[in-house]
Amino acid sequence: MSDLSAAFVRLHARLAPVAFVPEVRLHQADEPIGLWELTEGEFRSAQPPPFWAFAWAGGQGLARYVTDHPDLVAGRRVLDLAAGSGLVAIAAARAGAASVRAVEVDERAVAAVALNAEANGVRVDAELGDILDGDAGAAEVVLAGDVFYSEAMARRVLRFLLRAARSGARVLVGDPGRAFLPRERFRRLAAYDVPVPEALESVRVKRTTVWELDPAPPGAAR
Repeated sequence: MSDLSAAFVRLHARLAPVAFVPEVRLHQADEPIGLWELTEGEFRSAQPPPFWAFAWAGGQGLARYVTDHPDLVAGRRVLDLAAGSGLVAIAAARAGAASVRAVEVDERAVAAVALNAEANGVRVDAELGDILDGDAGAAEVVLAGDVFYSEAMARRVLRFLLRAARSGARVLVGDPGRAFLPRERFRRLAAYDVPVPEALESVRVKRTTVWELDPAPPGAAR
């Protein structure tokens, strides 16, 4: 975590409880559009948008599920893919995971994960990098919140998650009805009505589902 990235997170986000998972506190931005433009992610450069600054619906739903079902991760090695703020990783660490690895492609997100983990008194190994063309390493549980937001991202993520599942990991995703989630590959575990920033989602509540990936092809004999 660079000092500059950590300072940016502290300057532009304040520590507050997560709406749907108040057991966890995160550095969150009060005004999303201004920060989005400040980081130049969407409009002017290759810098990723500040996904780390908000508690997205998919991550909130998945973190709620992990918090309410600690046996899913307790004593296991966990990977939080495209971790954003680290909400899901922190929930896994609080639930007793043996280790938690949170991977992000944005240096500021890595800083946010580290700061948020510290604020919640848990250990999370925050890692900078794009691992989608690789594998989940030693992870026994792979968690991914709100990762099916674009067609290109969805294709890469699904291939990665399938490799993880076929290697023996349990794979869970939280998704608020994004268009590119291949629902035929998943089974539903739970659904929640999750509060979200209206400026981000154009609504105040998103129906969010927690899914588990089935590694078998659709229609295959079980």
